[in-house]
Amino acid sequence: MHEEYQEYREYLPLGEEAVRARVETVAGRLGTKDRRVAASIAYQGIAGRLLSVALGSAVLAGEVPDLGHGLRWHPARTAPDDLWLPGPAALPAAAGGPAAVIRAHVLHGPLTELHALTRAVVPVSGRLLWGNAASSLVGSLRVLHAWCHDRGRPQDATRALDLARAVFDDPLLHGTGTLAAGAAPGSAPSFVRNSCCLYYRVVPGGLCGDCVLRHAPPRVR
Repeated sequence: MHEEYQEYREYLPLGEEAVRARVETVAGRLGTKDRRVAASIAYQGIAGRLLSVALGSAVLAGEVPDLGHGLRWHPARTAPDDLWLPGPAALPAAAGGPAAVIRAHVLHGPLTELHALTRAVVPVSGRLLWGNAASSLVGSLRVLHAWCHDRGRPQDATRALDLARAVFDDPLLHGTGTLAAGAAPGSAPSFVRNSCCLYYRVVPGGLCGDCVLRHAPPRVR
């Protein structure tokens, strides 16, 4: 118990110290001095962690864990050891179903707080960061969608897509991109975002699968 407590103390509450340290860690791993790129990728990574937990729990268990209280961060570690949520508890149900819970308690909870903290640490576009959140949501959806189909649970896969669409209706994500069902039954949903995460600045010519750019800018490429 003592060792666990000592390890717990290494994790930081959400705040500028944790965000600043995380941005520096990501910048080092990417090998870039551009803090906007590092801040963008750092935010997208944490958004993906939170949204994947929320989406997966909602679809498979019918509940969403409370990710806004007690959550702590270890800026130097990678998934699944970067976040620590002691004693997780389910959030109460809402009239709008799990989508309303995710919107109220994840988008407008820790992700909004992280959004503000990231921009306080690094002057990066707020629209870009919400585009990253949208991209992370779709990434989580694709993994869950494929998992459900691989295990003969097509109804859960459909539920995951419907839930993600309902979350996209939130004003914070509305207009960040276009989400569509796969062209064939069981195929992965598609998404094209309306902003760029700046990753191409680290890998010349490298674009994400949902990037708004068709080609990296010539000066970088």
